[in-house]
Amino acid sequence: MSILVYIEHDEGTVKKSSLEAISYAHQLAQNQGEGDVAVIALGSVNESEWSAVGAAGASRIFHVTDPRLNAGIIQAHATVVAQAFEKSGAQIVVLAKSSLGDAVASRLSVKLEAGLVSNVVSLPDTSDGFKVRRSIYTGKAFADTAITTERKILAIKKNTVEIKTDGAAPNVEPFDVDIPENDFAAKITGTDKAEGDVLLPEADIVVSGGRGLKGPENWGILEELAKSLGAAVGCSKPVSDMGWRPHHEHVGQTGVKISPTLYIAIGISGAIQHLAGVNSSKYIVVINKDSEAPFFKAADYGIVGDAFEVVPKLTEAIKAIK
Repeated sequence: MSILVYIEHDEGTVKKSSLEAISYAHQLAQNQGEGDVAVIALGSVNESEWSAVGAAGASRIFHVTDPRLNAGIIQAHATVVAQAFEKSGAQIVVLAKSSLGDAVASRLSVKLEAGLVSNVVSLPDTSDGFKVRRSIYTGKAFADTAITTERKILAIKKNTVEIKTDGAAPNVEPFDVDIPENDFAAKITGTDKAEGDVLLPEADIVVSGGRGLKGPENWGILEELAKSLGAAVGCSKPVSDMGWRPHHEHVGQTGVKISPTLYIAIGISGAIQHLAGVNSSKYIVVINKDSEAPFFKAADYGIVGDAFEVVPKLTEAIKAIK
């Protein structure tokens, strides 16, 4: 059984979540006992990325170099992936759950008449049909969902798959497609790109601050901790509303929903709206001087103490270990 993986890139660099999707597809193919993993890459992807794609488990890469695809026009991406699906002889499409991936997957489901399950967190159970487990209610529960269609689409939740690193070099095949001009009817007139060394949606570690830091002038201790960990920086909604931090750093139900391996919340009380955006984190560490802060109930580890004393000491300890 062949599996096709739709990958995303950021200015030519394949996203970590897409490498996770490739590794998921490789393991699925292995469990089925036959077939291979093909990747469809759209736009200007750096050729140096192919080694990582192969190491993650892909054996073939279909590369459509049309620069118009760099903009992420949803209709055009769905058309190309559908054609690659037919060419590869696949029965399953795997991709990372993301804002672009969700939009492409829904259109693909219609084009291919395929069953779609999003937020997938584990390999399917094929002992009696084809059932996959997905995260629901912002990570508070799981649902086992059966797909009964011959063709299937699986959108993988970020940071739930360990990336394979020992795969062989893949074969790269140029892929000519016929994209109707109507697919480019929508135009992206501008893009505001989030800034930072590590971006929230892809981060494995996130350090986030709330009103307990008392003002934007005190964010240096949080940024220093994040730098020592190679982490992204986030904040609570009140902090972004007050203009202390940019809105693209707002983590929560109405901001960026994340699922890192480690989430460190500093001076954040833990309102339910914030928890809804971060409770998919594998581990949560809370630092707050209020021992009654609701966030401690959701934490794996908690430190009751003044952030201005705890955080610098924690940063020093991490630097010493490194």
